[in-house]
Amino acid sequence: MQFDLSIFSPKARPLIGLDVCSSAVKMVELAHDGKNGYRVERYSVEVLPRDVVSDGNIVNLETAAETIKRAWRKLATSTRSVAAALPVAHVITKKIIVADGQKEEELELLVESEANQYIPFPLDEVNLDFQIIGPAPALQGEIEVLIAASRKEKVEDRVAAIESAGLKPVVMDVESYAVLSSLELILKQLPGGGKGRIVALVDVGANMMNLTVLRDGQQLYAREQAFGGNQLTQDIARLYGMTFAEAEADKRRNALPENYEAALLQPFVENMALEVSRALQFFFTSTQFSKVDHIVLSGGCAVLPGSIEVIASRTQIDTIMANPFADMALSDRVRANSLLADASSLMVACGLALRRFD
Repeated sequence: MQFDLSIFSPKARPLIGLDVCSSAVKMVELAHDGKNGYRVERYSVEVLPRDVVSDGNIVNLETAAETIKRAWRKLATSTRSVAAALPVAHVITKKIIVADGQKEEELELLVESEANQYIPFPLDEVNLDFQIIGPAPALQGEIEVLIAASRKEKVEDRVAAIESAGLKPVVMDVESYAVLSSLELILKQLPGGGKGRIVALVDVGANMMNLTVLRDGQQLYAREQAFGGNQLTQDIARLYGMTFAEAEADKRRNALPENYEAALLQPFVENMALEVSRALQFFFTSTQFSKVDHIVLSGGCAVLPGSIEVIASRTQIDTIMANPFADMALSDRVRANSLLADASSLMVACGLALRRFD
């Protein structure tokens, strides 16, 4: 199937930000509120059965589509256009510098010839897109262009799941770029808007912990390590004789026996703080940097009781929970306390929903 879904340019509005990760389907719809503000119109989270999505690949298309459909029904919206994203591991990105003032057709040829040199498979097997970033630093008359390429099958799997759910994919982004869009909103909440500060974004999901260190929007370092909330769920299932699904549901509902906190939760949170501390040590030893000003904790594990305090105590770094919606107005459909509980795991979905306003 030939599919010319653009990785960068949103063609339709309104738009739903759709994040399909290993543990859940998440949707966010935003609207303008006043001059520069946003309003959260609606959002939904629908848990995905285990192994439907594995290593970023949709393994069970039918179940993924059904879950997307359920999440959309929960939204109670008439909007069917969605912005989705591919995991970073499925996308090759490269910045190139070219002469300014070229026509689009000339730029397309340049991008294709450049892509030919670094993409390890034939160009007819990839979705290729580019975006002009702006003038090249310190180079007169030159511009920086970002190229993104992904195997067509990776794009088509997501497109098929979205279309099978009765929705229309109009933007295919990259998860890391969507997260950075959300992070911009969070940095505004820091002293001085976070300008000149070194910020470590720590995302602890179901299976992986990702560390991204940035300063003024520029990535300084990135690291991924195997650690996530599924370890806690497995411990719960083992200790209380539950299935994984029951353990996950009770963990989310906070409906576990009294000894859960001391026996499992506190040791897990301590372990998470240790992993964050280790990841930061790798950053310090492999770069010229020796400090981080702020930690922003995101992902499902960010809301575990005590996680912010224990990480701040172990690392001795100011730590906040990621909430890209903190300065947004809420529609009547959105319950503030529910959104607060889910905000840290909606970074990708929120960043994708922001594509509506590009």
